[in-house]
Amino acid sequence: LEPALCPVLSYWSMTSEENSNSMDAEDGCLTRYKPDKTLNPIHYSKQSSAICDTLGKLSNDNLKTFKMTLWRRYPKSLNTNPQNMDLLEFVDELVTNYGLEKSLQLTKILLEEKGLKKAVDYLETLCIRNEVRHDLCECLRRKYGDVFEDSAIQEERLPFDDVFTNLHITSTCDNGPNIDHEVMTIEKLDSNQETGKMLSTKDIFSAKRLEQSYLRLLLVIGVAGSGKSMAVRKLILDWIEKRSHEHVSFLFPMPFKELKKFEGSEISFLEIIQTLYPATKKLRDKDYRSEDCKMMFIFDGLDEYTEQLDFHNTKPVCDHTDPATLNVLVVNLLRDRLLYRGLFVVTSRPQVNCYVPWDTSYDAIDLLGFCDPQKDEYFKKRFNDPDQAARVIAHIHSVKTLHIMCHLPLFCSLLANEYERIFQELGTQAELPKCITCMYTRLLLALLRQHRRFRAQDRRPHEERDFLMKLGKLAFKMLALGQFKVTRDDWKKTGDLRIDDVEAVINSGLCTQYITKPFFFHQEKVLSFIHPTVQEYLAALYAFFSFRHQGKNIFEKQAKQRLIGIIKGHKAMELYNSAVYKSLLCEDGKLDIFLRFLFGMATKSNLKLLEPLYISSVKWPTFTEDAAALIRKKIQENQYPGRICNLQRCLEELGVYASEGASC
Repeated sequence: LEPALCPVLSYWSMTSEENSNSMDAEDGCLTRYKPDKTLNPIHYSKQSSAICDTLGKLSNDNLKTFKMTLWRRYPKSLNTNPQNMDLLEFVDELVTNYGLEKSLQLTKILLEEKGLKKAVDYLETLCIRNEVRHDLCECLRRKYGDVFEDSAIQEERLPFDDVFTNLHITSTCDNGPNIDHEVMTIEKLDSNQETGKMLSTKDIFSAKRLEQSYLRLLLVIGVAGSGKSMAVRKLILDWIEKRSHEHVSFLFPMPFKELKKFEGSEISFLEIIQTLYPATKKLRDKDYRSEDCKMMFIFDGLDEYTEQLDFHNTKPVCDHTDPATLNVLVVNLLRDRLLYRGLFVVTSRPQVNCYVPWDTSYDAIDLLGFCDPQKDEYFKKRFNDPDQAARVIAHIHSVKTLHIMCHLPLFCSLLANEYERIFQELGTQAELPKCITCMYTRLLLALLRQHRRFRAQDRRPHEERDFLMKLGKLAFKMLALGQFKVTRDDWKKTGDLRIDDVEAVINSGLCTQYITKPFFFHQEKVLSFIHPTVQEYLAALYAFFSFRHQGKNIFEKQAKQRLIGIIKGHKAMELYNSAVYKSLLCEDGKLDIFLRFLFGMATKSNLKLLEPLYISSVKWPTFTEDAAALIRKKIQENQYPGRICNLQRCLEELGVYASEGASC
């Protein structure tokens, strides 16, 4: 029923006998009822839906008999003979005169008198489901209706519709990462030649989709920060407000981070539903098994579930009332066994295919974040001041790498936070920085915070540092070869690195996995960083901290060990001299963005951000001056005229702009 009705307490609080006795007198309980004028007109007009639907299922003869019985028994209750009214008019008159609760009681009594037990059961079913739906919607609206914005200015809750921006969803998976790049033209990293259809959250298990497919399990895949949780929230709120999925009777979000509390004990799927949503205790077993009561379950964040899944030896569980461990329930969920008539949506970072059996029938869609128009739309919504929004949009368009990375909603949010802080502290006309390194460091820290919060609460700092250094070393090796993807076999052959691909893809969120088809009958699992610039950033992080903390210049064939305490002044510039030289030799520009990140690493603002990861007592007070002098010298020498633009971008990383250097 739309929208959800306000529940009527004690619909069937009286027995049939008590109802009959109480309605014998025309001037008793059933005297003309004055409707509550404070009710929302639309809400009030929908209150009669259960009665209308029930009577609409009667045969013409039974409906005529029902109307005449009511008219003869209570002639003063209706203004005219009900036979002259259509069904909607009749029900509206009935509810207006008697009120909803008494109209429901009266309808039930008259149907029972005529022996129409199926109609009575149907009416009761509608009432119960409607009451549960109302309570469920209120619960979900409180939980998902607002978005918590942790901005640089203040912490506030905003209506979801005020901040949500449409997402780029495609019907094809294994598309590979976004490869747009400011300097290089990178060969497409995937082999998926299918032209995917553009989708929205309204297309997930839409009525049309269900007519065309028997599949009940849908995977929504997206890299870290691509907006999966926002898509889930959109799906939920659209269902509540009847903007989509009207054919779904009940929708139950079940985030894996909330399911973790059920670990360690046996519990049925039904008990989990009732624990998370107590209102569902009113539903009957037949509601879960009925064809006309579709239920959708959204399992957000499969990648957060860390238990081993055994698809070969785990016992089958098909009945939602059978108790089992959470692990067994998850296995059977991914086996498409649970709740025969249920619809299941599972979101995850890439590599989820490794956790779904090959013989399970399911569909998958890819969530790719924002397209270019949506990037601008996001900032228009985020900044209430149109002038500020326009300035931010123009600035981001002027820094191509930032604009490209705004395909990730998480990156957009980090940019907005930083620019809000600048406007707050320096005024609305403050100049926005063109450096990119600090923003990538904020992205790295945001992903690491998510990792520690949901996946590795006991992880030690040195373990995090070691992992990043290994990943950075691999990133640099790949970059030196002009390589932006590796097969899974190559990944395992990384020598002393020993990088766990699950750690890189699922946990850190810095990498992604997809499938390519290098040959017609051959599939290959490929891993890459979530964007080429993330690879370049991690390579620069590795180079910087190898030099600063271990005294090693990665550009030297035989890295010389130095004591950290003597890395000062001109000696500290040895790494940068080597890096600039190597970068200028690469006509394809494969080290250009890497070089910008490397200069940005040692700025005070970036070092402050990196303090939680690496603490060093080494001071470098003259770095900006020394680095700027090195870049200006190379510009003036003009030995590589085609590379002047990249050197200028390096000056921007230092906060030194065209007026103090040279323009492209």
